Amino acid sequence: MSETHEARIKRMKMRSWRRGIREMDLILGPYADAKLEQFDAAALDLFDTLLEENDQDLYPWFSGAQPCPPQYVGLFAEISTFMQGKLHKA
Repeated sequence: MSETHEARIKRMKMRSWRRGIREMDLILGPYADAKLEQFDAAALDLFDTLLEENDQDLYPWFSGAQPCPPQYVGLFAEISTFMQGKLHKA
């Protein structure tokens, strides 16, 4: 049986908040809560693929310590812009 759209969003939000590194929870969780319901199928697929990555790889990509893979460049830019907006409001 295939996962419903609503179940997929719920699963992805939970996985965004329950990573392995707290810093990644705080980056991906708020973004997922705010944005996933607006995503089309292709954007959801990309974010779902990102969630499959190890936090030990993700964090250096987000921090700029290592270059992120090309398939994530646009998504990382969106997440960074979102997080900068959150920081300016705080």
